[in-house]
Amino acid sequence: MNKQIIHDALVLTAFTLVLGLILGLVYGITKPRIDAADLAAKQEAFQAVFEDAASFNEVDFDADKAAELMAAGGFSDTIDDVEEALDASGNILGYVINVTAKDGSQGSITFSVGIKADGTVNGYSITDISETPGLGMKAKDESFYSQFQNKKVEEFVVVKTTPAADNEIETISGSTITSKAMANGCNAAIYYFNNALGGAQ
Repeated sequence: MNKQIIHDALVLTAFTLVLGLILGLVYGITKPRIDAADLAAKQEAFQAVFEDAASFNEVDFDADKAAELMAAGGFSDTIDDVEEALDASGNILGYVINVTAKDGSQGSITFSVGIKADGTVNGYSITDISETPGLGMKAKDESFYSQFQNKKVEEFVVVKTTPAADNEIETISGSTITSKAMANGCNAAIYYFNNALGGAQ
């Protein structure tokens, strides 16, 4: 009986080791491709919010300090990293601030916000979202995201009627939570721009 138990344990151990080796090999093969795809998606998002940028340069970023600043400003959103948007001569046109909004209706929403050096918001580009199709997913529709484009405001406010001011964003019908999450994330980016990146020049 004991020999059978030992035999079964050895077989199970060997099986586990082989399976672990296979998984490790698969991970090693696929990780570079996944990383490349993630980088391409990020670059596409950067370009979407800074069409006139020739290149992007990652800013030295301290996640802990960013979290402290967001908390001090009353934001639950996180700033994930920041990129300088550069022209062909290497001059800074502005910044791409990558934000994770924590208050979406179905979970977090990650997106890039472009802000020019003079404080004008170029708009946002979503890189990860899992909102409800036909409702919160409309945050990716031009009819909604265009409301954030070319706006020089201190903060965005979501309204249920036709906007009467430059900083007002008309909510997605039936999806106020997602609408507010996008506005709050953009507000977090504006706050970070003003308080960590020197604000409008």
